[in-house]
Amino acid sequence: MKLRINYILIIGFIAIAITACKKDFLQRNPQTQITDAVFFQSPSDLETYSNGFYKQLSPSYDDINSDNIANYNANGEVDNLVRGGISSSNVGGWDKKDWADLRQINYMLDHINQVKGDQTLINHYVGIARFFRGLYYFKKIKTYSNVPWFSKVVSSEDPNLYKGQDPRAMVADSVLNDLTYAANNIKADGSNTRVTKWAALTLLARFALHEGTFRKYHDEIALTNDYQRFLDVAITATAQIIKDGGFVIYNTGKAGEDYRALFSSANLAANKEMIMWADYGKELGVGNNSHTVLDYIWSLSKNLADTYLKTDGSPFTSTPGYNTKLYTEVFAGRDPRMAETIINPAFRGPNNATAPYRIKPTLGGYNQIKFYPRSADLMQGWVMNYTDLPIFRYAEVLLINAEAKAESGTITQADLDQTINKLRNRVQMPALSMGVAIDPVLSATYPNAMGANTAVLLEIRRERRVEMACEGLRYDDIVRWKVGKVLQNSQQGMYVPAMGGLDVTGDGIPDIAILTSPNDESAIANLPEDVKKNLSKYYLKDKDGKDQNFYLTNGTSGFVAFTRDRDQPRTFIEPKYYYRPIPISETVVNPALKQVFGW
Repeated sequence: MKLRINYILIIGFIAIAITACKKDFLQRNPQTQITDAVFFQSPSDLETYSNGFYKQLSPSYDDINSDNIANYNANGEVDNLVRGGISSSNVGGWDKKDWADLRQINYMLDHINQVKGDQTLINHYVGIARFFRGLYYFKKIKTYSNVPWFSKVVSSEDPNLYKGQDPRAMVADSVLNDLTYAANNIKADGSNTRVTKWAALTLLARFALHEGTFRKYHDEIALTNDYQRFLDVAITATAQIIKDGGFVIYNTGKAGEDYRALFSSANLAANKEMIMWADYGKELGVGNNSHTVLDYIWSLSKNLADTYLKTDGSPFTSTPGYNTKLYTEVFAGRDPRMAETIINPAFRGPNNATAPYRIKPTLGGYNQIKFYPRSADLMQGWVMNYTDLPIFRYAEVLLINAEAKAESGTITQADLDQTINKLRNRVQMPALSMGVAIDPVLSATYPNAMGANTAVLLEIRRERRVEMACEGLRYDDIVRWKVGKVLQNSQQGMYVPAMGGLDVTGDGIPDIAILTSPNDESAIANLPEDVKKNLSKYYLKDKDGKDQNFYLTNGTSGFVAFTRDRDQPRTFIEPKYYYRPIPISETVVNPALKQVFGW
């Protein structure tokens, strides 16, 4: 799901009064529109124009299309993909609207030479444009691998408009050049709600880590001999942020509450972890709808829940009987980030602080609460809320640094202490050491991870998954690590021991009931009448015997699973499904465009 921002960015142009004689009336600039010659004159013009780029960069608050999601009722792209529902005849993207963002960026860059003024300031805005062009093509590479590179506006008469794709290597180097220029020329100071040098370095590091690891694990693109160069860029960029950026992990000693504050605060301006953030507020007339993460169309997966360590630092999956622990048991003695990401029995909604929230098995049970506001003052019904949201945060920088060094085979305990262990220290979890043993569950999830640092690398991947959960990075991680087979697994929800009443609030009294159908409620027949009256009831079949959207994996017990996954098998085809096809309508118009890897 994309963030729906309820506001309109308005760029105002100042009308220019021009006086002239009648004889030169036909030579005058148009009075009702701004022309290139009039507008692109000063750095302030570049600032005004570049404000329009920011619509391309917004916060993310979900991990839809990944194994972090158990149920997604709106048919996400990857869900559709693994069921064989995507082809070149029905895929979206690549149309004129899709390329309009690139044209807007290149249009400004094409007119830079006519701008007069402070060259440092001009270079700053050139850096802003190249930052957004790098971001644009980063997304394109992730989607198609090979795409046409356009560094200037192409007219309808230019034959290059119908050229084929340029090689991934060439486009990736061009993105690297754009983001490097941005990092070297964008100003370091200014509001962190706008792109700064540090935001540019963060995007550079994110891209370099992605491209480096993608090349390392994806032999089908034949670039495995050139991955280290990108990992080195990721290390250098993050090292510069760590050394000179002045950012710190937000830590006041409140463990999970400090983690929560990053995603549900009214104001992030003073938070030194925020490299870039989105400013929302009722007084600004600007809101978001991140409150819809709770009880909307998706829930989080048991697979994600099982990934969180126990508070002693050991894997939850090494605990005897872990797989049949009840919902009211799985949060005990766990990494505090788990209860700040997945709804827990103690959760109280801001509109009803006295009554615990009752989970709904129709979504799986593990509803998302990360990004959910904790104050009713920050919410306006089902319309919007006014919490600020992170775009880039320092935690990701530390994770990139650690992963790039682990993938390079150079990571040390000192590196872990300066990166991963700062994140664990925030939530009062034991430090990660170089001597950690390989977790067999992680090893099975990421079977192609290898080398002397394998155990540490696996734990860094765990840390990245739990720290950055629901921030829109998980799908890209699965793709770049070439573990797409996890996407064909049908994700499950909480464990249900038997049909009947179930306590989900921790008070020992059944709150919900899972029953065969409205025609058979015998499983709750022996409950007290006052308990039965207050139960929230859910049925596996309706009164006519039709299956509902969920079932239990053992029939009358087991994990909450989803009927669609049972009835429509999921398959992930490698390497084809790591990419998307170009719409056939585009290849008909431009035969120079070629499909890749089986599309």
